[in-house]
Amino acid sequence: MIPRIKNILYATDLSKNSAYAFRYAINSAQKHDAKIHIIHAIETLSSATEGLLLAYLDPGELERIKQEKRNTLIEKIRNRLNEFARRELAEDPDTLKKIASILVTFGDPAEEILCKADELNADVVIMGTHGKGIIRHSFLGSVSERVLHRIRKPVYIIPLPEGETDITLGEI
Repeated sequence: MIPRIKNILYATDLSKNSAYAFRYAINSAQKHDAKIHIIHAIETLSSATEGLLLAYLDPGELERIKQEKRNTLIEKIRNRLNEFARRELAEDPDTLKKIASILVTFGDPAEEILCKADELNADVVIMGTHGKGIIRHSFLGSVSERVLHRIRKPVYIIPLPEGETDITLGEI
C-alpha cells in the first residue's frame, strides 16, 4: 500500500535556502491535500554562556530575562513566518489554510525536529540545505545530517538550484 501524506513538517532556519524549500512543502501539501506544520528551533544558551551570565546576574533574574526574551522572540518569529507565508502564497491565499501550525521551540534544532516529527505524526519532513561546498557536513548542514541519520520517516532535503546564491524569494 502506498503511504498517504497527510502531515508535513517543514523545518526552517529562516535562511533563503529554507525559504526555497518552503515551495516544495507547499507543492507537496497541494498534491497530497496535506497539512503543513512549520518549525523553527532556536539553540539554547550553552552552559558556559549561562555560567558567564550568572557571574553578573542572580539565577532568578537570569531566568526572568530569558523567559521575557523567549516570549518576545517567539512572537517575532511567528509573525515573520506568517508574513513570509502570506507573501509566498499571495496568488493562492486558499493554500494558507494548509498551514496547520507555526512552532517556535528552544533546544537543539535536530532534537526539536525529531521530537515534533513524532509528536505531530508527520508523514514527511522537508528542509533546505546550506549547499556550501565539498565537505558533507557543510553540504547538508549539521542539523539536516543529524536528522537524516536518526529519523524513521521520509525526509526531503532541498538544495538551492545550481548556481543560485541569491534566490529572489520574499525573505523570511
